[in-house]
Amino acid sequence: MKAQNIQHLFWRAGFGLSPRQWQERQWSISQAVDELFRTAELSRGRLTKPSINTSLEKKRKELSKEEQTALRKEQRRLARLHCVDWLLEMGEGKESDLLNKMTLFWHGHFACTSKAGSLAYNQLLTLKKHALGNFKDLVIAIAKDPSMIRFLNNQQNRKNKPNENFARELMELFTIGRGNYTEQDVKAAARAFTGWSSNLKGEYVFRSRQHDYGEKQFMGRKGNFDGTDIIDIILSKKATATFICRKIYSYFVNPKINESRVEQLATVFYNSGYDIALLMRTIFLSDWFYDAENQRIKIKSPTELLAGIVRQLDLKVNNKIALFGIQKALGQVLFDPPNVAGWSGGKGWIDNATLMLRLNLPQAIFYAAELNMKEKDDLEGKGSRNKIRKLQTSANLQPIIRSINTESKEIALEQLSQYLLANNSKHHQTDLNRFTDKQSKETFIKSLTMRLMMLPEYQLC
Repeated sequence: MKAQNIQHLFWRAGFGLSPRQWQERQWSISQAVDELFRTAELSRGRLTKPSINTSLEKKRKELSKEEQTALRKEQRRLARLHCVDWLLEMGEGKESDLLNKMTLFWHGHFACTSKAGSLAYNQLLTLKKHALGNFKDLVIAIAKDPSMIRFLNNQQNRKNKPNENFARELMELFTIGRGNYTEQDVKAAARAFTGWSSNLKGEYVFRSRQHDYGEKQFMGRKGNFDGTDIIDIILSKKATATFICRKIYSYFVNPKINESRVEQLATVFYNSGYDIALLMRTIFLSDWFYDAENQRIKIKSPTELLAGIVRQLDLKVNNKIALFGIQKALGQVLFDPPNVAGWSGGKGWIDNATLMLRLNLPQAIFYAAELNMKEKDDLEGKGSRNKIRKLQTSANLQPIIRSINTESKEIALEQLSQYLLANNSKHHQTDLNRFTDKQSKETFIKSLTMRLMMLPEYQLC
């Protein structure tokens, strides 16, 4: 049970255990949590500074149509590369799992399409910097993020002609939730955020001449409020802590909300002044987090699924753009959510097309890696298989093979099931015999690994 709880922690606070970590998992829960937060702080300290996009310095009217087209194309290419690079970073585990998992959560919470690669990268740095910090600092940083400013049209939010897009989503989706504000509050907040803009280099700028300095009435208060004041007032309401904790509970614990626990977490969060790290420690150290009802009941997002495969197979990808195509086919392209509400998650990840791709993906990756195994089944459709072959992957199963310390195929099945499925497989050995190569221990483990990863249970964490 202890090993299963550790695995549960590392899937919810990260992207699963590597084979080496699985072998060395002799930690207590408190030791594992301490290590997750220690490495998160180390990774945060290594963050680079935001880059300045010199290619966007010229005004559009100064560029020819061909130059404008080339500029847009290059920025889209950079956005795709950043998307794949971040996914591979999650899978390879060279940086903090917890920091990346929290960043992924906030990326979905503050959903924003970043068509320019340089803006996407800078927003990613912003999210990482504040992902385990103070929620107020995070909200202010997002309000000043050039990608968010452009996505929700706040560069058009000016005195005498306010644009309400950002102000509305700030309250509805990002902080306090529906039912806790009025249309008058939206209008006042929009006025407070006038002048919060960005320049052509992709930097935040405050345009004082476009700011409305007049008195505003917001959530029962009057004053010459600016955007920071609005955020302060929103966070002074405990309903904001409850709204955020409900989303965090759904994402990290269970989509079926336990309202009493959410309220307990909201009290901790609110009384701490919105300390994100303290909130997450409270969750990961709570006994109820490890209850059976909270384990293996979440459908892995496409990002979690792919990052887990990269980690467990020690996968190297030589054609990054092809991996971007797989993300798109699975329904989650980072930096490009379907709308401002983000990805719906849960059963929304699964339909007839994505389910078949998910189940066949491990097999396709194995063959793209040209492992020496007899082919038993084909992917549904040659097009999908050929597309995946373009991944040009190379898998290294030696760490998994070394982790299986038995010659018994039955025990090997049990050990691999514990690692890949976090439980004993419900599938009897005889059901897997016709799919597995028994020429040697190595080929047996390779083929059994593939078959276990193709089971529906592998889609859960």
